[in-house]
Amino acid sequence: MLSFPSRKHSSLRVALTALTTLAVAGGAAAIPTTSTATPNAAPKSWDETAYRGQVEVVRTPEGPADTEYLTGRVFVDQDRDSASDRRERGLDGVVVSNGRDVVTTDRHGRYRLPAYDNMTVFITQPAGYQVPVDESNVAQFHYNHLPEGSPELRYGGIAPTGPLPDAVNFPLVRSQLTRAQEQHCVIAGDLQTYDRTEVEYARQGAINDLAGRRDYQGCGTLFIGDVVGDDLSLYPDVKDLTSLTNGPARFLPGNHDLDFDSATAEHAFDTFRAQMAPAYYSYDVGDVHIVALNTVRYPCTPDVDNADGRRPECDDPENSPRYNGRLDENQLAWLEQDLAAVDDDKLVVVAGHIPLLTFADEGSAIHQVDQVREVYELLEGREAVSVAGHTHSIENMRTGDLVQGWQDLFGVEGLPFPHITAGAISGDWYSGELTENGYPVAVGRDGGRPGLLTLDIRGDSFRERYTVTGESDRVQTQLGINSPTYRDWYAERQAWNDNPEGAAPELGDPHVVIREDLAGQTWLTTNFWMGSTGSTVEVEIDGRRAGEATRTQEMRGEDQLIGPEWSDPHAVAQQLVHGGSVADRTMHLWRFELPADLGTGRHRAEVTATDAHGREYTDVLHFRVVDQP
Repeated sequence: MLSFPSRKHSSLRVALTALTTLAVAGGAAAIPTTSTATPNAAPKSWDETAYRGQVEVVRTPEGPADTEYLTGRVFVDQDRDSASDRRERGLDGVVVSNGRDVVTTDRHGRYRLPAYDNMTVFITQPAGYQVPVDESNVAQFHYNHLPEGSPELRYGGIAPTGPLPDAVNFPLVRSQLTRAQEQHCVIAGDLQTYDRTEVEYARQGAINDLAGRRDYQGCGTLFIGDVVGDDLSLYPDVKDLTSLTNGPARFLPGNHDLDFDSATAEHAFDTFRAQMAPAYYSYDVGDVHIVALNTVRYPCTPDVDNADGRRPECDDPENSPRYNGRLDENQLAWLEQDLAAVDDDKLVVVAGHIPLLTFADEGSAIHQVDQVREVYELLEGREAVSVAGHTHSIENMRTGDLVQGWQDLFGVEGLPFPHITAGAISGDWYSGELTENGYPVAVGRDGGRPGLLTLDIRGDSFRERYTVTGESDRVQTQLGINSPTYRDWYAERQAWNDNPEGAAPELGDPHVVIREDLAGQTWLTTNFWMGSTGSTVEVEIDGRRAGEATRTQEMRGEDQLIGPEWSDPHAVAQQLVHGGSVADRTMHLWRFELPADLGTGRHRAEVTATDAHGREYTDVLHFRVVDQP
């Protein structure tokens, strides 16, 4: 079991008042010297426990008595046939929404919602119950209503649904897995496969890792956008991947899941909605309420998105359509009502593709969410964490952290709760050399490696855990040497890449240090992927007394520090040679200046990285000092 500090909260439930009345129905592997709290394996396989089924849509020739409202029932599906029988009881207090209005079911499990011509109706899975999953493990908890279907779209969109059904009934089964106080929620960033070759990269990489894990059966996996890379015909291939996982699979949309031929934002995610999930929704497990938001608006427009002049990319949607990080009015209204139904003592996980705020793109308005302050106000006083993707980097930002762009663009004076950018399954878009395991190295723009984020949760407390693809949870750091020789090569190689004439400049052995470089600021670098404010890194060389490394980006309101002296040399040595982004900035890099009196010959550096939770990881780098290059 995980060990977390206890915390007392009131457990009053906020009533939905008027809305409720509607309801009538690097070096060596890092080794932790403190437990990383690897979760206990579940006693049964997912295939033995999975509840497979679908939402029940009831139609009769007469149609509903009142076409202004959709009605239905949330019921406990005792015989697991997805059909509502009289002997199967309705479940009261379940939250149901049409994406605008939010109601709760009455004592018979019944609900009643206003009907709109283009809406997705969905339930919030209550803790202690499980919605059905299909054969691909994709959660089934919603119904799309679009009578005439989508406008003509390349990838099909939503087929005509016809008139309003007589009822839409949502089946559930009891679940100890979702009731448990201890949950392990996998947050999967940017799968982003552009073709079937990349689908296979994902299968051999992170999906293979998930297939070998059994700790996330209750919470499942949330794929936080850019599920594919523009080619929406690959959604069936993605479902083939999720069929290999061991828990419910849920999805939210990213800017590469768009119907780019949609003329308006209203239909920009129709194919995603038809094949994967609602554009936004929520669900509960244990003491956790997870909100999956659509943080992408496409096409953005000057009147809505650039009224303040900070998003000129949105000024010509007809000839140059772009996206922007934004919640539409319906979603924001839904979010307020959704959170009003959540007990004060629950942890709220706010997930979106484009982050509320990010370090990587801290100076860009379109790559962060316009209404970040409104979201903060809705979450005020709650235990919360934001998780996101989009940037293909790993960021573990804690309460109080601040960089200049957040102040300049949004007037934010510090994070009110932790924000985590989850990295990416695709890493740096499947770039770089192929590993022996059959997928690319794909080192990210922050020097991070592809992988998966897990929130290890007990009650309303959590610990974040990043698992590098193909590695154990012990691998948390990457070591390198940043010397004047390296920085000179960085500049020369970058110039050659821009104009490749003659022989390419070669770095040589990155773990060899020229003696004269020791007098010119040579650092041992530690890229600590889940490192954050409150983390420490200590370096011991050749058994000498350990010294403390310095974090390059303090997150205290400064601007980004960019360039070779702030880079991860281990990552850059691969990226400038084999392609991909260049790790010239990161918020989780520590530097330790090598002593100028190191003798010629071999040396051993032992690095101990301690995260904000007190977990320690040890990594070792061997390097050599030489008199001449």
